[in-house]
Amino acid sequence: MSEDGTPPVDRESPVGEPVVRGDERVTGERARDAVRFDPDDPESIEDATQTVRDFALGNLPDDELAMLRGAAACAALVRAEQSYTAAAERAGSDVTVSFIRKWARVHDLPRPVRRHVALGHIPPTAAKHIARVSGDARYQLAWAVIDTDLTVRGVRALASDIADGRDVADALRDHGITPGRITVDLPLDTYRDLRRTAAENGQQPGDIIADALEHYLEE
Repeated sequence: MSEDGTPPVDRESPVGEPVVRGDERVTGERARDAVRFDPDDPESIEDATQTVRDFALGNLPDDELAMLRGAAACAALVRAEQSYTAAAERAGSDVTVSFIRKWARVHDLPRPVRRHVALGHIPPTAAKHIARVSGDARYQLAWAVIDTDLTVRGVRALASDIADGRDVADALRDHGITPGRITVDLPLDTYRDLRRTAAENGQQPGDIIADALEHYLEE
């Protein structure tokens, strides 16, 4: 958390570090095969360069973890070369500046969002568009993908609206999504008591849940 209590909206761990890809709780046995790309190590950057080429040519496996590895390689190459253009030139003629930029930005997404990408809850192609926006909108778009039937095309349209200055909550509503709405399953007894307490106090169940969560998250 930042000093004002808001969650980080950018990557906090070092560029190229397999923080999510190397987490066994997320990737299981594949965690041991996670590749680290060190922008300050020439040999590691050679590996990153080849990975970027393979990624751009479609030679990496078509799954979430491989795409996160490709994104890490793009970000490490950009850090090593100090520019998107130089990184693309080093990777070869089949790799565009746009490709490098899009996937390096995915690597820069905050860890909770990258975690959901690795788990398959957020398609990597949707993550590319989430990464186009900044600030809290990154979380709002990511959770909208998880909690609704929002398509990649919908994420792209929302990202464009927000990048053009549209308020994220208004943009979500325009696409038929209610900001902050989530469906949860409760133990039957808890559900009964929640409804009873809400009725007795003249409150909505969501208000009671929000108040309880606020206290829980502050601890």
